[in-house]
Amino acid sequence: MQWLEVLILALIQGLTEFLPVSSSAHLLLVPIFTEWPDQGLAFDIAVHFGSLLAVIAYFRKDIAGLTLAWCASTFQGKKSGEARLAWAVLWATVPVGLAGLLAKSYIEHQMRSGVYMGYSLIIFGLLLGWADWRYSKRLKQCSESERSLCGSEYDLSVKQIIGIALAQVLALIPGTSRSGITITAGLLLGLTREASARFSFLLSIPVIALAALLQSVELIGEPQGIAVDKLLVATMLSAISAYACIHWFLLLIKKLGMQPFVIYRLLLGAYLIYLFS
Repeated sequence: MQWLEVLILALIQGLTEFLPVSSSAHLLLVPIFTEWPDQGLAFDIAVHFGSLLAVIAYFRKDIAGLTLAWCASTFQGKKSGEARLAWAVLWATVPVGLAGLLAKSYIEHQMRSGVYMGYSLIIFGLLLGWADWRYSKRLKQCSESERSLCGSEYDLSVKQIIGIALAQVLALIPGTSRSGITITAGLLLGLTREASARFSFLLSIPVIALAALLQSVELIGEPQGIAVDKLLVATMLSAISAYACIHWFLLLIKKLGMQPFVIYRLLLGAYLIYLFS
């Protein structure tokens, strides 16, 4: 790989991993505008590891609190909102983990066409827009003092956890966007925009970690040279861009909501269908 490839692909991964716009759809566009070869499994692992480092770094205080609360809940029986959230993250990861193992081969060989991704972007983009519109209506019914409590991730019910967990399975469909579908489910199930996004980001930690672990196992049997310096730069650049993306996304949705991302998804989806049909 050339250095320009490393920089651009790492930036694309970092900037799109946590936005509700599908990172896989953006990476699909790269070979259309360039003649670059496939970056290889080692590079995929490196940039995903960078995204993982970013979300862990951004939510480091939350993760520390959730870990302590989970331990207190497990070994001492102490109940709290943080313990409930920690358990929610764990339980909501189980369905997508099992589905990923069972359907991985089929998805990779049958569902990665540009047209398929285009329709996924549009369909799930419209669903996100509808969910955000419903949330806006619900928000108007809350008083100013109630708005901060109008759907917190620390008060997730069993129904909400199951709903978001099942929605996350849909993220296996290329073009859906894992963050997009989990935020959509959160909004439809009564969470705020910020709570839906934060829960989605926390859910990404075990999901990305499991995916990277599975890819690492596959890498063992892949005969290729690994340029360590380029992998390190890709990891660092992916981490920095992903960290910035999380920060600005959480600020942006407070003011503008999800509609800018919905419009972008519709345009990108239509473009992919045009290119590949």
